[in-house]
Amino acid sequence: MASVSDEVLYNNKVGPVLRAGELAEAAAEAAEIDNPDKDVVVEDKVAYVRIMADDELVLTQQSLSECLGRDLNIRELELDLSSFAGQIDWQPDKVRFYFDKHL
Repeated sequence: MASVSDEVLYNNKVGPVLRAGELAEAAAEAAEIDNPDKDVVVEDKVAYVRIMADDELVLTQQSLSECLGRDLNIRELELDLSSFAGQIDWQPDKVRFYFDKHL
C-alpha cells in the first residue's frame, strides 16, 4: 500500500480557491497587501485561481475594493469562491482563512 508523505498529510496551507476572473485577480493582489509578512502563493489553473499561505491568510474588504477599482461587499467573494483550504471566518470587513492545529 502506498504511503502519503508527511508533507502532504500535514499540509498547513490555507486560502481561497476562486473562479478565474477579475475578482480572483484582485484577491491575489489583495492577499499580498493584507498579508505582508507571509509568503503568499498564487496558482493560476486557468479555470480557477488558488491563493494560499501557511497557517493564516486574510483578505480585507478595503484591499479587495482598491484592487478591483470599485466598492465591494466582502460577502461578494462567496459568489466566486468554489472551495477553500482550512477553516473560514467571515467578518463584516474581512475574511480569514486559518489552520487550527488543535482540532
